[in-house]
Parts: sequence; structure tokens; C-alpha cells
Amino acid sequence: MNSLEAKIRDNKTKGQLNAIRNDGGVPGIIYGGKDQNQKVSISKKLLKTLIEKENFLSNIITLNVDGKSQNVLPREVKYHIISDEPTHVDFLRVLPGVKIKIEVPVNFINHEKSPGLKRGGVLNIVRRKVELKCPSEKIPESITLDLDGIDIGSSFKISSVKLDAEVTPTIQGRDFVIATLAAPTVMKEPEKPAEAEAAEGEEGAEGAEAAEGDKPAAEGDKKEGDDKKPADKKAPEEKK
Repeated sequence: MNSLEAKIRDNKTKGQLNAIRNDGGVPGIIYGGKDQNQKVSISKKLLKTLIEKENFLSNIITLNVDGKSQNVLPREVKYHIISDEPTHVDFLRVLPGVKIKIEVPVNFINHEKSPGLKRGGVLNIVRRKVELKCPSEKIPESITLDLDGIDIGSSFKISSVKLDAEVTPTIQGRDFVIATLAAPTVMKEPEKPAEAEAAEGEEGAEGAEAAEGDKPAAEGDKKEGDDKKPADKKAPEEKK
């Protein structure tokens, strides 16, 4: 489980918030349960390290606030519109037995063992995340779908996913699709047998010979009798 160090902050103005950010901190708030909301600040550098990891918003974090630790779940991160740096983060207290809604990422394994993918099939992912309702202490890190033996035309539905008895999808009443393995969009032409290729070659040769026989003579070609010189015309006799 990841952990972060946090300090309690007591600011009341935007100027004080900006001062925290200018000092390399990120303002945050912890809420949920019977306890009051806590205003905290954490290191921007450490926070960015965790954000860069996969599934930051679906992983429980141990937050050490002035020496006291508590488990929290990151719920929202706000970013600067230009620099894209984190400017605020919300944490939800993780309390045993309390159910929460959370989006869990979908992962696929054993791509190389799928006969459908080997034949050029395309994996169409309908949902990259699935929203679940579950106790905070039973949040799955991801939903894993195995492609081993999966052929073209197969589909993954939520009913095919093994979930804990206390973990349920928020969409109820229908067996929704998570992904399908479809046929390739461009089909390859089947290779012609050798006999057909040979027959096409013969037809092409015959056509070429016929074309040469019908070919008109070129300007430079001599026709039969072209080498005979024309008869000299006699000069007209002078009248005396």
C-alpha cells in the first residue's frame, strides 16, 4: 500500500493557498465518516509520483497526518489549466463496512494465446473501466479478463467476471458487454491454386500473340513493292 506524508493547514484566503502551492505543496481535504473534514497539504513531488502510477484513483493510500495514519481513497485531483500541475486533491476516509462507488480499470492478459487475435481479429474494448459498489476494504485493483483460447466472435460480459459477493456493478438489470473479439475489417484474398495461375499465364500469352498479328505496320516498316522506283515521266515535246 502506498503512503503519503501530510500536514494540517489552516488557511482562509486564496493568497495563503497560493503560498502553499508556491512552496511545492498541494492543498487537499480529507472527508467522510463521522469525523470532521480535515484540511491538509502534501508534497507535490510525492503526489505526482503516485499519480503517474496506474490506477491512482482506485488504490487505497495510507495518509500520515502529523504522525497519525489513516487509510484514504483519492477521489478527485484538480489540475492547473495551463501547466497541468496538480492544484488540489480530495481524499475519502476508508471505513470498514461502508460501501462506496468506484471505477475499476479493466485489464486483458494472454493476448498471445488467443487464436482469434492470431488470425487477425480485433479486440474491441467497450468499457475500459467498470463502476462497482463495494466495501472500501474490498476494492479490487482491476478487473482481469483472460484472452487464452478466445476466438473471433466471442464477447466478455459482466456476468463472466468473478467478483466478491459484496462487490456489485452499479449497472443492474442487464448483462452489459465489456469487450468483443471481432473479425478483421480487411479480409485477405485467398491465394489462387498453382493450376489457376498457370492457366491465366497461358491465356495471357495467347492474347499477346494475337495482338502482335493484328498490329498495323509502323511508318518505318517497308511494305512489299515499296522498293520499286516510280516510272520517269517523259518531258512534253516542244511544239514547233
